[in-house]
Amino acid sequence: MPNRLEEELRQLVSNVTEVPVEKLTLDADFFKDLVIDSLKAIEIVAAFEKKYRIIIPEKDIPNIRNLRQIIEYTKNIKL
Repeated sequence: MPNRLEEELRQLVSNVTEVPVEKLTLDADFFKDLVIDSLKAIEIVAAFEKKYRIIIPEKDIPNIRNLRQIIEYTKNIKL
């Protein structure tokens, strides 16, 4: 069962990408499976940074390719 953080992040990504929430499985690759381009990926990062008031270092951005990786990244920072 998804937890609150997972649902928040799923909704955030859905709002930015316009991909229905149902299609945002934890391991769906943003680029290969959901055909999200690099501009949308930057928008996801910007929305994430704004919502949680954090800065994601540029070196970390290429490593965040699906919802599971966003959740894991979030667990490593203080919200």
